[in-house]
Amino acid sequence: MKKLYGFILVCAAVTASSEADQAGIKDYEQARQIFWSKLYAHGGETLYCGMPFDDRNRYGLNIEHVFPMSWATNTLRCGRRKECRERNPRFNRIEADLHNLFPSRRVVNAARASFRFGEIEGERRDFGSCDFEIDERLRVIEPRPAVRGDIARAMFYMQDEYGLVIFRRLGNRLVDWHRSDPPDAEERRRNDRIEKLQGTRNKFVDRPGLADEIRF
Repeated sequence: MKKLYGFILVCAAVTASSEADQAGIKDYEQARQIFWSKLYAHGGETLYCGMPFDDRNRYGLNIEHVFPMSWATNTLRCGRRKECRERNPRFNRIEADLHNLFPSRRVVNAARASFRFGEIEGERRDFGSCDFEIDERLRVIEPRPAVRGDIARAMFYMQDEYGLVIFRRLGNRLVDWHRSDPPDAEERRRNDRIEKLQGTRNKFVDRPGLADEIRF
């Protein structure tokens, strides 16, 4: 497939890769139920802010797609998100993949929108103590260092599993984040849990060195 470069996801076709395609969860509605009742049944912490929560207190939280679904709809060329859900079974599997889903504060998730990941000069905080910066003009968000590797590996997985596109400049930054924040015990436990729930693993968590083989 011809390489394209830039910051907006535009691709004429999906190229199959490892293509195991999670088949255990049929759509996002089912994924939401499994996410809260099984994957995070005993609580956890939000991705961007590191805010702890338990199974009795999830007020103000929702689910973040690290690889934005608007990028996926552009790749699949299936229309808007609602239309893709109605027309494209493949999109439903992509949208429901737990490896790409993380708990987030609703207000932070909304601010992220589909902005790309990057690093922003300065440390202006718009969400209190949450280490999350945003540049709306450049459409860039900067997550806290402790989860940059987790984000990178989720992005790599979506490219590898579904043939989605990560452009070179972003990809190179994600590789740097992956190296500076390697998988920890919690990320490996999450990978194990997701395998039980949907039948696929994130191989970049299992074998971090595979990131050196990615081409953007």
